[in-house]
Amino acid sequence: MLELRPNCECCDTDLPPDTLDALICSFECTFCRRCAEQHLQGQCPNCAGQLQQRPTRVGAALLKNPASTHRVNKPHPACARPT
Repeated sequence: MLELRPNCECCDTDLPPDTLDALICSFECTFCRRCAEQHLQGQCPNCAGQLQQRPTRVGAALLKNPASTHRVNKPHPACARPT
């Protein structure tokens, strides 16, 4: 089951479990759409894997299997939190 990490690893933007703006690689490295498209060109900086839209989890599925609360932050030089 996917962890559904709560933030972008680059800019630390919150990524709720129902957002369409979260992208992941096959190792579940998680990035916001802005960082993935504008700075990472759709490639994970950790494993070089392709970034794809993360599935959402809502309703009873989310209640039974909550998203992770563990934040991972590995800032990439090209990414910066929007001001």
